[in-house]
Order: sequence, then C-alpha cells, then structure tokens
Amino acid sequence: MNYQTPRGTYDILPEEMPKWHELEQVIREVTALYHYEEIRTPMFEDTAVFARQNDSSDMVNKEMYSFAMGDDHLTLRPEGTAGVIRAFDQHKMFGSMELPARFYYMGPMFRHERPQKGRQRQFTQFGVECIGAKSAQIDAETIALGYDIVRRMGIRSIKVLINTLGDDASRAAYREALKTHFTPVIDEFCGDCHRRLEQNPLRILDCKIDHDHPAMKSAPKLEDYLDEESRQYFQEVLAGLDALGIPYEIDDRLVRGLDYYTHTVYEVVSTQPDSGAQSTIFAGGRYDHLVSYFGGPDLSGMGFASGLERLLSLAGQEGHVFPPASGLDLYVIGLGSVGSAPLAIAQQLRAAGYKAEANLTPRSLKAQFRSAERGGAKYIVIAGEEELKNGTVNLKRSADKEQITVRRDQLLEQLKEWEGR
Repeated sequence: MNYQTPRGTYDILPEEMPKWHELEQVIREVTALYHYEEIRTPMFEDTAVFARQNDSSDMVNKEMYSFAMGDDHLTLRPEGTAGVIRAFDQHKMFGSMELPARFYYMGPMFRHERPQKGRQRQFTQFGVECIGAKSAQIDAETIALGYDIVRRMGIRSIKVLINTLGDDASRAAYREALKTHFTPVIDEFCGDCHRRLEQNPLRILDCKIDHDHPAMKSAPKLEDYLDEESRQYFQEVLAGLDALGIPYEIDDRLVRGLDYYTHTVYEVVSTQPDSGAQSTIFAGGRYDHLVSYFGGPDLSGMGFASGLERLLSLAGQEGHVFPPASGLDLYVIGLGSVGSAPLAIAQQLRAAGYKAEANLTPRSLKAQFRSAERGGAKYIVIAGEEELKNGTVNLKRSADKEQITVRRDQLLEQLKEWEGR
C-alpha cells in the first residue's frame, strides 16, 4: 500500500532542516536577550486544561483532537499558553521564581482545521509567556521581542495591529451592548455566531463568514465602553511602542481567537500581497485570570504565539538567504582488504571535531569518490592496503585536488596546517 502523510500534516526533509535550525537558533538567541527561559510541557493534557468553562472560541468548540483512555479525557495541545500556566501553577513557580517569570516554548500543536496555505492540522508553534506582573511596559516589550525575531528573519513587510478589550467591567458592558445589537438579526448569521451570541458576543466580530453583514459595520465600538483606567492602560502601551520605535495601527475590531484575553490584544501581520488569508505572523495579548483559574494566585500574564511554518514561508518570500546544508569535512575511502581501518579513521576524526563519514560497504573507487563529492567533503582520506601497512594514508584536498601522503598519526596535524589552525 502506498502510504501518505495524513491530511494536514507534512514531512520536513533533511534538505529543509537548515532553515528550521536557523529560525530556531534566532528564537533562542532573541529570547535569551530578553531573559526568557525555555519550558517544555506535554503534547497532550487533560481536556479541561483547554476547554475551560463557557469558552466560545472555534479552537475549543470545533478544532480540538480529544480522546478518552479509560477514565482520562485528553486533548492534543492546540495552543501553548494553557499548558504553560498549568505547569506554572502545578509546580508553584510563583513562589520559587522572580516575578514576572519569563518563559518561551517551541513545539508541535494540533488543530482539526481545513488545511490551506500557511495552516496545517499539525504545526509548529513558538510562544512566550510573561507571568506575574501587570504592566503596560511589559506588553510593549513582549511585542518588541516578537518584532525583533521577525526582523532578524528578514521579514520587513509587516504591520502591528493593536486593540484593547479593557478590564472585566468594560468587557461585560460591551458584551451586553453587542448582544442587544446582534439579537434582532442573529438569524441572518452563521450557526457559529448563534452560539457566540450566548457565549461571547465579541467573537461575532471575528466571524470570517458574516464579516460583510451590515450589522457588523454598525456594531457598537468597544472604545465607547472602556472605563478611564482601561483607556489609560492602553495609552501607556502605545507610549511604550512609540518609545521603542515600533509602528502600529489601532484596530477596534480586533478581538483575537481565544476567550481569556483582557486589555491588550494584538496581531503582527504580513502586508505581502501573496501572503494569503493567513497573514498573521504572531499574535497574542494579556490575560488576567488564567493563573487563578488553574489554582494559582491572582496573577496577570502576557504572551504571544507564532507559527514557525509561516515565519519560514514569509522569510523566503522576502528573499531571506538561508544557510546551505553543511557538507562533510572528510570522507574516508577504503581500498582493498582494509577491514575496519576506514571506520577507525573516521572515528578518530570525529573525536577531533570533524564531520566525517567512511565507506563501510564493498564499492568501487569511483563510487566512493562520487559519495565524497555528493557529501561535499572538503578532504578525502584514502586508506589502501599498502599505505596501512606503512602506517600512512593519502590525504586529498577537494578544492585544488592536491594529494599528499601522511603518516596516520600525523593526519590531524596535517589537516590543521591546511586549514590554518
């Protein structure tokens, strides 16, 4: 049978790995500059970790891979924040770490969506969480961290969209206003919006099906329901972005796809014309109640998440030059009945820090040279029967084809001389 990858998944082949390694390295370098530490959580959690209370998000209601094993109800993680907060509470890190605690994570996530450009059912997500303090300056700094990573990958066609959802009281008043506004026409909206009207009317504003309905354009604006404290907080976030030189646009319809956000929400999107419907590069916001929901103290947090596949795609579209696959330093050819000598020589070279491969099967000299060339070997060691009897090997430099005979115990010294070490 001709097996294929499941729909919505893909293989990352060896020739693609240098791109991934570069992006992962950039992420690790930038997060280190901001003093974020890596955390790794399980790829599945108790379903209740993600399906919290009356959550109206599409992720919870339509996209989770959930299953039962005996009495356990488990879900493959669709996002990273909930697992990080669960770990933060479970291990009581709020009592053992300097607050705010700064974490980053990187790994596979799973959502049962319709596969399309830039969106798969298994995808790789990077994210950060800054937990334990509520500060407009932290909000601005978190956006700056993601912005730095994007710029480091050569992505320039971007813009920051930002909004505020206000505090609990502001959002509650706004939800009631939206419910009153949409109730008379809700039968003209999709089935998901019927559910959203009861669970969280703000989610109607994010509907991709009915976004052109006249009621969308005439809907109340959140800014009219913000209290003074929420307005002031948002202005401080914008002032922080101004101080960092990060341009932004206020989008008063931006609500984000998860229900736990409060105050600041934002998306950094691609402005490339061919970026497709999935133009978001990274996005996130502040959350005030997640830590206490999982049993911890009443601490606020701020974070964002980004899909690595989309970052790599956009970087390539903008002409970012990725590093080539690195070749071999040395290839060891065996001629005649030389036994394990090529293997031993290769191991000696590896112990000295060289990337080495040895021919370990009976093949012609021509075939072995072809393998050395395909592997991009800078040098070739030729170990023949006579040379080994004499305690020597032949060393060939691929760049200019120079070949010399050296004592086997002097091989490393000769390599260092050729490399100018």
